[in-house]
Amino acid sequence: MSRTTFFEVRVLNGKTKEHLCFLDKVEPYSTIGDIKSLFHKSYPHWYPARQALSLDPKDKSLRDEDILQNLPVGTTATMYFRDLGPQIGWTMVFLAECIGPLLTYLLFYFRVPYIYSHRYALTSSPHQVVRLACACHTCHYMKKLIETIFVHRFSHGTMPLRTIVRNCSYYWGCSAWLAYYINHPLYTPPSYGELQVNYALFIFMMCELGNFSIHLTLNNVRAEGSRCRRFPAPTKNPFTWLFFFVSCPNYTYEVGSWMSFSIMTQCLPVALYTLLGFLQMAIWAKGKHRAYSREFKDYPSVRMAIIPLVL
Repeated sequence: MSRTTFFEVRVLNGKTKEHLCFLDKVEPYSTIGDIKSLFHKSYPHWYPARQALSLDPKDKSLRDEDILQNLPVGTTATMYFRDLGPQIGWTMVFLAECIGPLLTYLLFYFRVPYIYSHRYALTSSPHQVVRLACACHTCHYMKKLIETIFVHRFSHGTMPLRTIVRNCSYYWGCSAWLAYYINHPLYTPPSYGELQVNYALFIFMMCELGNFSIHLTLNNVRAEGSRCRRFPAPTKNPFTWLFFFVSCPNYTYEVGSWMSFSIMTQCLPVALYTLLGFLQMAIWAKGKHRAYSREFKDYPSVRMAIIPLVL
């Protein structure tokens, strides 16, 4: 009968090299997540989501699912701790990032006092496109809230508090920026009138439906509790056929929504916001595309990251 070899784990401060904790008789099959939980018992204010452990202060942080005996360490392992700061769950992150723009836009749409001249306070725009733009913006973020609560599964548990403050400042601020010009008393409708607005509205609705369809598909790729990993593929839903050509059609549809919103409103700040969003989503999509290509040997070579046959 084989005898179990236990590990000893020393945890040092990654900056000062100060000894923080010594864990004795750690099971060889323990994960980094288990070690974080043991460390948390000695330092209750550093809960697991706030901890980053590495084998060298300059190395990348170890993943929670990494198994101790599979790491390049002996039976006495030294790990370096880094405080990630206060953390917030991803569900709360997405709710904050969506509720803010939703409410901020409505403040400008209803022209609450002190935003524009006092004579325009609590008045409404005479242009139909302004009302349609408000409906589209509201539906877009309502859809995101519904997806956050009922659809999305988050692979990472938390986000640093300082990051959510930065993200919310960006999304809330941009929403106010767009809303200020679209709902401004001097706003002028698009050059080609109803034709331009209606075509853009149709494309916007199709892109929103497509984005929602992709999120449902991604949610179903990995069944709850399943360990089987597979890459997303088209289904019978025509909106998912974009998977034939790109790895992240959710970003493709998202960009399409904002492009159509830009055409509908013919507003320069909206176009600039769309460009910034596209650049960021292209970075995310390329990273995801590379990850798929590395993980799956049979990953379709025809797929691009975000734009079919181009990028």
